[in-house]
Amino acid sequence: MMMINDFKKEVLVWAEQIGVEPKEIHVRRMTKKWASCSSRGRLTFSFELLNKSYPQRAKAIVHELLHLKYNSHNKMFKSLLSAHLAKRGIISKSIKL
Repeated sequence: MMMINDFKKEVLVWAEQIGVEPKEIHVRRMTKKWASCSSRGRLTFSFELLNKSYPQRAKAIVHELLHLKYNSHNKMFKSLLSAHLAKRGIISKSIKL
């Protein structure tokens, strides 16, 4: 299991690469989803992600960070998600959370 502080560092590394600054990063128990992003820039991730592989965590992290720029899952959002993951050799369509 990954430590919470290490996970938050991973989020911040991705945030810098994407060019966004989350206001807060939280990890807590979530029963219905992997993560969420508030309109105020607060990212919340499920504890379950700490047990997932790097590609699975990356997909959730990048997905939520992109919501700091794009509210919807429009074409630009999907293109950027794929592009950022591909830079690290991660194919987004093959990742199941």
